[in-house]
Amino acid sequence: MRFGVQLGAVSPRLWGEVAGEAERLGFESVWIPEHLVLPIDVAGSPHRGSDHPPLPPEVPVFDAFGVLCNLAARTSRITLGTCVYNIGLRHPFVTARAAATVDVLSGGRLAFGVGAGWLRSEWEAVGLDFDRRGARMDEAIAVCRRLWDEAVVEHHGEHFDFGPVAFEPKPLQRPGPPLHIGGDGAAALRRAATVGAGWMPMNHTLEELPRSLARLGELAEHAGRTAPIEITLPGERITRPADVEPYARAGVTRLIVAPWTRSREALEGLRRFAGDFLG
Repeated sequence: MRFGVQLGAVSPRLWGEVAGEAERLGFESVWIPEHLVLPIDVAGSPHRGSDHPPLPPEVPVFDAFGVLCNLAARTSRITLGTCVYNIGLRHPFVTARAAATVDVLSGGRLAFGVGAGWLRSEWEAVGLDFDRRGARMDEAIAVCRRLWDEAVVEHHGEHFDFGPVAFEPKPLQRPGPPLHIGGDGAAALRRAATVGAGWMPMNHTLEELPRSLARLGELAEHAGRTAPIEITLPGERITRPADVEPYARAGVTRLIVAPWTRSREALEGLRRFAGDFLG
């Protein structure tokens, strides 16, 4: 089991310190959430059974790749992840350029978590069709992967259309940063099986996970995939090593944790967790 740290659960003024301490203590990764804009009418929730959105519209939102570039300069080994980036809201040129920048400046440490998004009003604010977000996401991923790998790229699709372009520099990780696919439905499983290095479900219980992982394995086999697919979940209520065992039995390979209740307790919480789980 690998352990990552959820930076979204701590004050942004501590992100650098938390990332540096997490690296020193032996955590595998740090992860930052992402939104482009939060309309005033934030409604709905990505979390099953929740009636209210998980964040108020006035919450500070930072550019994820800008933050990761800063953390890349303050660390040397720890993986830097997005959890998750709404890839369909941008043109692939913007996404591919930002992701490649982080990957190069970090020495190849980007773990690119991407999702289709859940906030309808965010899509509508930028003039995009929320109900077509899956198709737009698929096309954006396809274009980014080509930009990261091919010398010259030309594309004529439903959502993006451009003539021949060059794209440099390429990411250090070839053929591109590993994609970790966020989401719970059939489309997310398909993406994880075909183009993902990992899958990041949000609303799966541990009891539901083995069935979905069996389906993921079937899809990966059909796609000719042989490399294992990483499974990342939030690590909630992890207080002792025995709490990790059910996750491992269910097939989870990474837990993203925030072992503190207040930001001022974050560094000590990391040290305590590392002593119990990483020793």
